[in-house]
Amino acid sequence: MLWHHATGALALDRPRIVGIVNVTPDSFSDGGQLRTLDDVRGRVDRLIAEGADVIDIGGESTRPQGAVPVNVEEELRRVIPAIRSVAADFPGIPISIDTVKASVAAEALAAGASIVNDVSGFRLDANMAGVCVRSNAGVVLMHSRGDVADMATFTHADYGEDPVEEVTAELMRGVQHAVEAGVAPARIAIDPGIGFSKRGAQSLAMLRELNRFAQLGFPVLVGVSRKRFIGEITKAASPADRAAGTAGANVVALERGARLFRVHDVKLSRDALDVAWAIMQSGSPMGTA
Repeated sequence: MLWHHATGALALDRPRIVGIVNVTPDSFSDGGQLRTLDDVRGRVDRLIAEGADVIDIGGESTRPQGAVPVNVEEELRRVIPAIRSVAADFPGIPISIDTVKASVAAEALAAGASIVNDVSGFRLDANMAGVCVRSNAGVVLMHSRGDVADMATFTHADYGEDPVEEVTAELMRGVQHAVEAGVAPARIAIDPGIGFSKRGAQSLAMLRELNRFAQLGFPVLVGVSRKRFIGEITKAASPADRAAGTAGANVVALERGARLFRVHDVKLSRDALDVAWAIMQSGSPMGTA
């Protein structure tokens, strides 16, 4: 399977890692760590050296407690220099812009990004689909409910007996909207939105039944990195201490159909996913020893 984006296509013939670069002062795990462009360069250098295939740059936090929306001008001030820097230093690496604003996406794509990662799944800005169509961008449509301030809380975490069915139905409405607006299906990846409008048990259900998302026919991205539900299981209160739990969740997601993994700690997940992939492929004639 190929996932097409504005500057080419990413082959999903093995697990692909999306390295997180948050140029925000308030993200739940790493806010405030990248204060200068040199900080960004250093982080990106390390992520790519450790095996990241895509760099995802975000300038607005959706953290679980107290997320505050930022205006367009501030978000652009944060992300555009970072995108230009990565595009200049690593011209072969696809850059994803993590935003819910069409105007930010448009400027980011013009600056060198090739993928739009919209955590609202095109819900919050009616112009987002058109921006992606005009730029031939790859898109990640993530499931969430609510807005930036509360989508990562439990405010909207009300589901019936089959939360996976509800999430797939809501996610596919976003896919249908994107396709009707002109986004080619080959440019769409989907994300079940682990931890977004989902309690711990509901996030576990998404991962347990991830094959149901894979069966929809689009590349599946999972973003479990350092999430709250991992801390609930491992008792790791600090997000930075949840890297091993993240790798464990990613390995299960790989086995159940995910091919894209958005993470903070690239090296640990890269090694875990590569070993798991080698095991999965070892029984086929083309598998590696």
